[in-house]
Amino acid sequence: MKDLLRIKSLISTEIEVLLNQQVKKEAYSSSVYLSMASWCNRNGYDFSADYFFKQAEEERMHQLKFFKYILDMGGNSASPEVTGIKQEYNSFREVFEEALDQEISVTNSIKNIYARCMKEQDFVTMEFLNWFLKEQREEEYKARRALELFEVIGEEGTGRWQIDKHVGEIKYNSEA
Repeated sequence: MKDLLRIKSLISTEIEVLLNQQVKKEAYSSSVYLSMASWCNRNGYDFSADYFFKQAEEERMHQLKFFKYILDMGGNSASPEVTGIKQEYNSFREVFEEALDQEISVTNSIKNIYARCMKEQDFVTMEFLNWFLKEQREEEYKARRALELFEVIGEEGTGRWQIDKHVGEIKYNSEA
């Protein structure tokens, strides 16, 4: 019945498609981080496992924000199917390298939606996306800092144990 009452969506079909693709990307990211948490836990990196559990929750929250926004604008949100999640990693460092790649991919995807919104002068969706752009700045910072720990501390001896211990302490404090 609600669909019958809907007069017209406030977002274009193309923006709706892009936003639904982002819903899937956020769901994929959440699943990737769960897999990373599992790998870290199985290999004795408990602090890093906790870090990735938190990241998975954040990505799930992002997925829901996009999902609800599409509905609020009168669009149709599609519940995504997520497949092809990598379960094994060759090294502790590889987990964090792929986490940074994942964050960069999400940032680029959001920038692509933003660019399309600019072309269509969809100022409402652009305003909605501003929160995500700021969030991605934080997420990429944290992922880069985690990788920097491998360079600063090194992996030899108790290095991986120290890296694991410090991963959970990474904070982003910039309000700029």
